[in-house]
Amino acid sequence: MLTPRGEVRPHYAALSARLSTLSPDELAERQKTQERFFLLQGITFTVYGAESSTERIIPTDILPRIIPAAEWAKIEKGLTQRLQALNMFLADIYSEQQILMDGVVPRELVLQAPSYRREMQNLYVPHKAYANVCGSDLIRQPSGEFAVLEDNLRVPSGVSYMLANREASKRVFPGTFRGAGVRSIDRYPDLLLATLKSMASDWRPDPQVVVLTPGVYNSAYYEHAYLARLMGAPLVEGRDLVVHDNMVYMRTTTGLRRIDVIYRRVDDDFIDPLTFRRDSSLGAAGLFNAYRAGNVVICNAPGTGVADDKAVYAYVPEIIKYYLGEDAILPNIETFLCREPSQLSHVLANLDKFVVKAVGASGGYGMLVGPHSTKAQQDAFAEALRADPNNYIAQPTIQLSTAPCLVDHAVEPRHVDLRPFILSGEKIVVTPGALTRVALKKGSLVVNSSQGGGSKDTWVLSEPRGER
Repeated sequence: MLTPRGEVRPHYAALSARLSTLSPDELAERQKTQERFFLLQGITFTVYGAESSTERIIPTDILPRIIPAAEWAKIEKGLTQRLQALNMFLADIYSEQQILMDGVVPRELVLQAPSYRREMQNLYVPHKAYANVCGSDLIRQPSGEFAVLEDNLRVPSGVSYMLANREASKRVFPGTFRGAGVRSIDRYPDLLLATLKSMASDWRPDPQVVVLTPGVYNSAYYEHAYLARLMGAPLVEGRDLVVHDNMVYMRTTTGLRRIDVIYRRVDDDFIDPLTFRRDSSLGAAGLFNAYRAGNVVICNAPGTGVADDKAVYAYVPEIIKYYLGEDAILPNIETFLCREPSQLSHVLANLDKFVVKAVGASGGYGMLVGPHSTKAQQDAFAEALRADPNNYIAQPTIQLSTAPCLVDHAVEPRHVDLRPFILSGEKIVVTPGALTRVALKKGSLVVNSSQGGGSKDTWVLSEPRGER
């Protein structure tokens, strides 16, 4: 909101002026109003391993993050380029594997990745759109430019909190919102449904879409139910599905109904016990065979996780160059691959300065934040690195940018990142908004909801009329 000299940035001027008219008690009351709204809506998230009740209201902040139109235009262009290249990469590694033969990405890095699925080899994927919903995490660098911290192409979550935050902020700052020229995100459920239907439109005029959830005990179950309701699509669990003659049906009160598209919120391993994990009860037996036969579409496609593997991430600029002949619009963060002996030695010698991540982990799990770790934690990670260097990457500790947040009746800076959502089917669409995740603990750099982080609304401003 403020420049280093303490001046209010132009796109924050209206919000700053409004805040100056509100007392700390009035701001606190608005925060309580927003929390009541979330409570009544049942907007929850599960924090696994917490000592108290695991299901809780997701922490939110009433002060929106504001992004001007010109800045967003670059983000939109960069995310479109990135997802286009990653879909081409997935189509290639599951068919000709030309990029591996040309040595642009190491063959063993891909073929030995935990998320690589040999079962997907040479399967038809409509529009070659493997990742239909993507949530890339962006951070602002010290230069002010945005960079990609990681891609989420498997089962990305958080979009329901983006939509809920918008509904809440309209209530908290109605006048400021109306006057700011904020771009609408209300069409996201319709765009998601259109994207999912486009994946089966070649053979069915009005495809039946369902949302497959692991069930009520999943951390993001609220989101599954919320999106299903907004799309008007049935919410199903594995036990609701029946596969017969390689066709997928759902049980209904009026009998079986055929399904064409499954928006799955279940990890690859649990989709089908006949193909993947035999002990899974979250999917349906025979589901992958129906997919292989082309009678149902699974979105996102199984095996997309190989493209957001944290080791493959280091090669994304080269992947973009290889397929599109362009430089990456949004750069990567410097990444060290521990599989390389020289880079491993450098990481081991500087564990107190790096963030070390397991390549297949997500949600803030399986990572070491060097500057905030103890000597014992560093020693434990050093042992793990030496034992299985292929499983880890390291990045310099990034000082995330800050945004104003309401903390204990006062406006204070807290570290944030940005997760925009990109849809890919017949075409690629970037939603003009995002989930801004907030590290609510003072000084913390961990923004993941599963690790106790929170969120806030993100206002993407329209271009001033004179600039259109």
